[in-house]
Amino acid sequence: MFKDLFLLFFLIGSFNFIIAQDHSELIEGPFETPQEVTETCLMCHDGVGEEVLDSRHWNWIGEEFEMEDGRLLALGKKNIINNFCIAVSSNEPRCTSCHIGYGWKDDSFDFSDPANIDCLVCHEQTGEYVKVPTAAGMPGEDVDLVAAAQSVATPGRANCGTCHFDGGGGTGVKHGDMDDSLYDPDMEVDIHMGGFDFSCTECHVTTEHKIAGAGHASMAEDTNHISCIDCHDSVPHEKSILNNHTEHVACETCHIPYVAKVIPTKTWWDWSKAGMDREAELDSLGLATYSKMKGEFKWQKNLQPEYTWHNGKMDIYVIGDKVKSNEIVKLNNPKGNISESDSKISPFKIMRGKQIYDDENNYLIVPNLFGKDGYWKTYNWNKASEIGMASINLEYSGSYDFIETEMYWPLNHMVAPADQSLKCTSCHGVRGENLLDWKALGYKGDPLSKGGRVKNKLIKK
Repeated sequence: MFKDLFLLFFLIGSFNFIIAQDHSELIEGPFETPQEVTETCLMCHDGVGEEVLDSRHWNWIGEEFEMEDGRLLALGKKNIINNFCIAVSSNEPRCTSCHIGYGWKDDSFDFSDPANIDCLVCHEQTGEYVKVPTAAGMPGEDVDLVAAAQSVATPGRANCGTCHFDGGGGTGVKHGDMDDSLYDPDMEVDIHMGGFDFSCTECHVTTEHKIAGAGHASMAEDTNHISCIDCHDSVPHEKSILNNHTEHVACETCHIPYVAKVIPTKTWWDWSKAGMDREAELDSLGLATYSKMKGEFKWQKNLQPEYTWHNGKMDIYVIGDKVKSNEIVKLNNPKGNISESDSKISPFKIMRGKQIYDDENNYLIVPNLFGKDGYWKTYNWNKASEIGMASINLEYSGSYDFIETEMYWPLNHMVAPADQSLKCTSCHGVRGENLLDWKALGYKGDPLSKGGRVKNKLIKK
């Protein structure tokens, strides 16, 4: 089967190569601004501008859907809170360095203007095209726009990775299963990218500039999913005992035993410790555990996932939702349980930390971190909170504290070769590794001896 898959993807890759147009003689320049490059692209690529303007990558927000409490919402990076750099609003010039556009520096940005689309960040192949981290998506003045425009081709890992491998402020910080090691991995790091040299778009299939693959925000809508069984058979193993697991256990659970294999990932971020004049200590991995700007950190390499039932959907903390001071706030919570037939035991990196909240209004605060009056300049949480909350038209009481939060990041990359996947004894047997907490998952004990959820009639729907 792997031989057939390899041939299939070789043919797909060859086809993409054949139809890729050499632009070196089509584009001359010079270009005074990157917007002029985009206007040149759209002269030939009719309709592409409208496609991009209608995409989640452009809008950083999804389709409107109905929450369980009846609210109609559209959610995305633009308007949700995380426990890394917290939120986009009032911090746009810094956050939007990873937007596929030019000039989103505040809420006056025109999302309807196709000239502001950054075609190059996804398509240039020189490797020299760099966006300035604090310039609202604009490239550096020394970037050769003509060379970048002449080099365009189908997006590769380097195009996607420039933002997705470095999310949260640096390589490996956010996801754990995506970092700079995936630019040129060996097969032990990721069998697809290292063993078969897959590009991202071979799994994240793209139609009309809409890229398949659900982030946690689109999991709230329950849309845009891709799955291992889009390419692999739903019963892919030679042994029936392994195939019997696929109704109850996600493929990734067994085939991603570890993440952060080469580059450590951040697992704890405590904003309450920011602002102190103290030395930054290094941990055993050689990484800083403190920053005055950002607080206290913990890192881990070869991180073992945490497991819970998941049906592909997420509950998302919505700005303004109330919190309880004595409870951990789950910014996104996987839906699913042992009684649902479409739920599977799935692996996650859980990011933990402390972040600022309004302890009178009892909701999380969107702080202004970046800019002349932002926290990173003033180290004044009150001022940062006033500016940030005004940007989202939500009251700030003038009183704040810090609250512990958790964020679940689904693990889909860094798939190990088959011989490095979990063994039976990783989860089962008296002398096994006891990787799974069976009782926490809703079982009476190890299903090997106590029976699974079908035998025990645990599935209700």
